[in-house]
Amino acid sequence: MARISIFGMVGLAACSAVLVAGCANGSTDSESAAQSSAASQTATSTAKSTPVPGQLPRITILATGGTIAGKANANSAVGYTAGEATAQDLIDAVPGIDKIAKLDAEQIANIGSQDMNDEVWLTLANRINQIFADDKADGVVVTHGTDTIEETAFFLDHVVASPKPVVLVGSMRPSTALSADGPANLRSAVQVAADADARDRGTMVVLNDTIHGAKDVTKTNTTSVQTFVSPNTGPLGHVDAAAVTFAEPASAHPRLTFPVPGKSPLPQVAIVYSHAGMDATQVNDALGHGAQGIVLAGVGDGNTAKPVVAALSAAAGKGVLVIRSSRVGSGSVVRNAELNDDELGTISALDLNPAKARILTQLLLANGITDKAKVQQDFADC
Repeated sequence: MARISIFGMVGLAACSAVLVAGCANGSTDSESAAQSSAASQTATSTAKSTPVPGQLPRITILATGGTIAGKANANSAVGYTAGEATAQDLIDAVPGIDKIAKLDAEQIANIGSQDMNDEVWLTLANRINQIFADDKADGVVVTHGTDTIEETAFFLDHVVASPKPVVLVGSMRPSTALSADGPANLRSAVQVAADADARDRGTMVVLNDTIHGAKDVTKTNTTSVQTFVSPNTGPLGHVDAAAVTFAEPASAHPRLTFPVPGKSPLPQVAIVYSHAGMDATQVNDALGHGAQGIVLAGVGDGNTAKPVVAALSAAAGKGVLVIRSSRVGSGSVVRNAELNDDELGTISALDLNPAKARILTQLLLANGITDKAKVQQDFADC
């Protein structure tokens, strides 16, 4: 989706914030190109200066819509329309935000995040990489709906190689709600993106004073403002009006990153949801519609009914990437435990939930990475 409009530097404040940052260095069969592109991005960004002491950090806000940009529906006590407010509206709702950073804003899209799609993802990724390559900002904040914010964060974490922070932010209440959480979230997101310690942490998500990493964060409640948690690792840190506090130093381990895919849509990867009384219908339907990969949202430790296991193994034998994840919500799917991945030809998603396992599989396929040993290694390195 083409960029809608660009706003100049702004002086007032911002709404709820979710920041997103890139993952790691990719490598594979088609890895030379992936590594070359990722290395080029990293080298370019690293060569650029960090924020100058005594000067406000430069933060670009990229708006995509969502509840944070929503306005109440006059016909409903609780309903609202997502993606009504502009980037400038969000900034104007945060008094004093101009004292945190020097802001620019751009409207990338204005949609509810249930309608987030590959085209917007690619537009976002390319725009962020260009901003960093041109040294136009010290960090980027992406405003986004909460329904799929963790997916966009994970995607960006793996296609933005710069050490500069990317922060995604959203809200659980629309901008016109009595107690809207968007303005405080946006202020927090800008604080995090402007903080020197935010570098080399990949893409992050910031809501309700809490900083999460893109890999681990997930939405856990339909309406609560404390909906986002990182069940396997805990949050990266916290933010308040006075300070940004990270629990640990940034990791020295290189992030797994890939070149931004050249076009949308991304390779088709289906999620098959396991349940009692299940047969192979979902698997067969996915294959019939051209799926190049299938992610099993399995019960327990990535398990499922015998007919489904047989269908998945048959698909893997024909070159389809079959990934075992879990519908449980936390924990890791152990390779060769409840099911023998070596015999079945399947891949363990380890601690990635089904939605994020799907995105990593799409990126691997888009970069020509299908060797099962390499795919499993990339899931481990993610």
